[in-house]
Amino acid sequence: MGIIELFSKRRKKERGELSDIYEYDNIPEVLRVQIIHIWGDSLGSDRDYIQYRNVKDTYFKIVNILCREYGLFELPTADKYNRNYLSELANFLLQENDIEKVIDIVELTFRAINRLSINFDYMHKDNAKEIADNAIDELNQRFKEHGIGYQFIDSEIIRIDSELIHKEVVKPALKLLNCKDYKGAEEEFLSAYEHYRHKRNKESLIDCLKAFESTIKAICIKRKWKYQSNATVKNLINICFEKKLIPDFWQNNLNSLRSLLEGAIPTARNKMGGHGQGNEMLKVPDYLVSYMLHMTASTLVFLIEAEKNL
Repeated sequence: MGIIELFSKRRKKERGELSDIYEYDNIPEVLRVQIIHIWGDSLGSDRDYIQYRNVKDTYFKIVNILCREYGLFELPTADKYNRNYLSELANFLLQENDIEKVIDIVELTFRAINRLSINFDYMHKDNAKEIADNAIDELNQRFKEHGIGYQFIDSEIIRIDSELIHKEVVKPALKLLNCKDYKGAEEEFLSAYEHYRHKRNKESLIDCLKAFESTIKAICIKRKWKYQSNATVKNLINICFEKKLIPDFWQNNLNSLRSLLEGAIPTARNKMGGHGQGNEMLKVPDYLVSYMLHMTASTLVFLIEAEKNL
């Protein structure tokens, strides 16, 4: 159905009551209800749940994934004597206080909606792709309308402050890493990203470094360049320069590049992530980890592309 510009919404805009500042720690009830309406238009409503078996199966699969991941037999909102998976999921979305679990629900349901674009037999509708695209567009518009800083992009929910860098840096890195030569580095980078999403910031920094090290080692193996099994990051970077992975003129004129590779990622990890913190608990801020993730991604893209062009 999409978004309709009601009089009340226009008046709020005129009065300046719609915030331009994004919020990340609250999903208001109104938005949750609107998300359930989008499910009805795309995944299926109460009536569709009764009429079409694959609608019930879709909601069952989503609920089952959540139950498995949270270590439950049913969601807290389940009617044990007459389970309706659509109602169970919708009520869980409405009642859950943990914002990360709310985002889990939205991400899983819209991944299911996204899959409708290749399933033209869903509820016997031949415009499933259009329905799915409209649902995702509406979700993203609703997020912005409520000043909530998330967007559904490429089958996952991301923070809107990371949207551009995700598109231009993270996605190319994942595409390049997605091959057998860089499998270990890919797993470590994805792990770093997952830690960041769940605010395990020190763990994210450690996995950034692992992905960085693994990428250089994978290039060495691919090129048959010898390195010690206990080689430090500095040793590995030296090999990159010695083997001309990085051009001579860059060594001479852009010394900052070596500083970036040798210092930035390892230093942040060593000072804030990888060593003992004594009596004082070190807090690694989100903005630092976001910066390190994106810098790691751009560095991996640079190294892999450089290797391809040797």
